[in-house]
Amino acid sequence: MQVLLLLLAAAGLCWGQYNPNTFPKRTSIVHLFEWRWQDIAQECERYLAPNGFGGVQVSPPNENIVITSPNRPWWERYQPISYKICTRSGNEQEFRDMVARCNNVGVRIYVDAVVNHMCGAAGGSGTHSTCGSYFNTGKEDFPAVPYSGWDFNDGKCHTGSGEIENYGDANQVRNCRLSGLLDLALDKDYVRSKIAEYMNNLIDMGVAGFRLDAAKHMWPGDIKAFLDKLHNLNTQWFSEGTRPFIYQEVIDLGGEPITGSQYFGNGRVTEFKYGAKLGTVLRKWDGEKMAYLKNWGEGWGFVPSDRALVFVDNHDNQRGHGAGGASILTFWDARLYKMAVGFMLAHPYGFTRVMSSFRWPRRFENGKDVNDWYGPPSNSDGSTKAVTINPDTTCGNDWVCEHRWRQIRNMVIFRNVVDGEPFSNWWDNGSNQVAFGRGNKGFIIFNNDDWNMNVNVQTGLPSGTYCDVISGQKENNRCTGKQVFVSGDGKANFQINTDAEDPFIAIHVDAKL
Repeated sequence: MQVLLLLLAAAGLCWGQYNPNTFPKRTSIVHLFEWRWQDIAQECERYLAPNGFGGVQVSPPNENIVITSPNRPWWERYQPISYKICTRSGNEQEFRDMVARCNNVGVRIYVDAVVNHMCGAAGGSGTHSTCGSYFNTGKEDFPAVPYSGWDFNDGKCHTGSGEIENYGDANQVRNCRLSGLLDLALDKDYVRSKIAEYMNNLIDMGVAGFRLDAAKHMWPGDIKAFLDKLHNLNTQWFSEGTRPFIYQEVIDLGGEPITGSQYFGNGRVTEFKYGAKLGTVLRKWDGEKMAYLKNWGEGWGFVPSDRALVFVDNHDNQRGHGAGGASILTFWDARLYKMAVGFMLAHPYGFTRVMSSFRWPRRFENGKDVNDWYGPPSNSDGSTKAVTINPDTTCGNDWVCEHRWRQIRNMVIFRNVVDGEPFSNWWDNGSNQVAFGRGNKGFIIFNNDDWNMNVNVQTGLPSGTYCDVISGQKENNRCTGKQVFVSGDGKANFQINTDAEDPFIAIHVDAKL
């Protein structure tokens, strides 16, 4: 009996790293990129909880270098100076307040943890950091942690430049500097302990898990070593013995020695092939068609569903960084983007994350956006602007807030309604008109062809009148958008013109009249 209990305890310990620790039937999280803590706290209470969002990925909360020439870039937050909770999103007290307020309404907080490196070697020395802590990159001296030259990987990198020069060499990718960032020696117990101390501080405040930035640049065993030092989650909001959710940024598009599967022992991984391939299909590039999505997921060479965190775009690749290239769909391609996010939220594969962005003034030179560095909407002193809400519930101050777009919000709700239901009733026309159901709870249909659609298909749903949750929704027992009639045999007629604002329709049992 004792052995069985030990095995069950070990299994629970392991499973916790893959489980997002969300409330039941809350199946998606949103990345509120560069939002201030006080705005996130308000958004949890007024919008995310009422609309069934499971949690928020927040920008790195630890002290970072301040870069002011010509203006503060978004990527300064990926250049740590210390593990003090102090950034342009707010101070530690505001962070604690946000975590508590979001947890109190059942919305979890996941921290983007930057623990592979400290700031770049070109950062110089001084106190130009978000908390005013002193540092000296030339001496690899970060007294606010403290880290010294002993705590970095220089001796283990065998390239002439000290930088990663060849992604075909796993040793380089994990032991050398990524873009000049000072690479921490994660094989040292002291370094592991400082990282665990930082993460445990956040766990004790009530965070539910972590995105591990640049996980591909850390040895899986080193990650395991600091994860093993982490506390269980705070019992004020989580049941006894709950482990933090872990998802690791591993860019694996194939063809390199480092693969996502090498990291499964620690938690989920970010499946970058997902957005890259889906964008290619919806753009109809390379002869791809939506009809080919019938075996989407593992059938496309993706990692197993229970090990995947999936997304259409993220803060890196919507700017052309990271992975996926030009095929990545973003809010700039709103019509196709809504279809892509709708498909992701309807399909059972993976654990889903929705992106919420800010606008920047795009300017292209030789096909590259030279303004991709722009930081969040800011005041003249460099402080981040508040997220304001317009009368029509969209956001102001150049915050895009895709998660508030009706089509995306309603598909987040759709995913909650169909949670646990099987992928069913696939239909396609051999081209770019496709449909599928989720058991007897929901159904979605797309027309991405250049001609109008008028089809009768099996939905698998009970007979009745349903509100399309893309063109509108159910309010006061009436539909604000299109209605769909499902007959006694489960079939329905769908007409979608190729010039429709949103060429897809979704219905579910909670939107039935």
